[in-house]
Amino acid sequence: MTRIDGRAFDMLRPVTITTDFVEFPEGSCLITCGNTKVLCCASVEERAPFHVPEGTGWVTAEYSMLPRANRDRSKRDISKLKLSPRSAEIQRLVGRSLRAAVDMTKLGERTITVDCDVLQGDGGTRTASVTGGYVALALAVRRLMKEGALRQNPLKTSVAAVSAGIVKDQLLLDLCYEEDSSAQVDLNCVMTGDGALVEVQGTGEGRAFTIEEQRKLVDLCAKGIRELGAMQQAALGG
Repeated sequence: MTRIDGRAFDMLRPVTITTDFVEFPEGSCLITCGNTKVLCCASVEERAPFHVPEGTGWVTAEYSMLPRANRDRSKRDISKLKLSPRSAEIQRLVGRSLRAAVDMTKLGERTITVDCDVLQGDGGTRTASVTGGYVALALAVRRLMKEGALRQNPLKTSVAAVSAGIVKDQLLLDLCYEEDSSAQVDLNCVMTGDGALVEVQGTGEGRAFTIEEQRKLVDLCAKGIRELGAMQQAALGG
């Protein structure tokens, strides 16, 4: 099948990562994946939450979409007096993913919160949040080390994410909105820089899918994540 934007089945959408996009956070970037745009900001607090062991730190995330990030205006979560179930689920995913990259004992008793705000959504906002969120996190860690607040780098690996799916029985990498909305199968994959899986979220939305199809989708994601990892390192100057 011919994809709506002319890409090959195993191609990512065009990706750009602009670091230090805003001034005040310890780390920030704007990540664009096709028409999806997410602002990721990492903020450091010199205290750890009560639930973590003494001497260790914590990394967490928050996720939100601007009211006109999509084709129709949505209400802000604050207007509903609680976080939407979708936003809550995604920010838990982003937090888990980023924590997989960090040695909390080396982070020390501090908290890094990564805010992921979707400026424009066209599919893959959660995966873009993970990929951009890591860059913001790495920049915040770099600043802490430069200032002498950290003696050892707590980042033990990188982490990135991408989607894949089955549309009209064709396996495709990095679904845009039109593809995602008609997908028979939708799968989101988070992996570390050394190729280990952090999380796989797969759903048969139009039909069930086989274990072999799942493996092929994960392999597609692994290819995309290797490419995203190279882009992350280039953005970080490493």
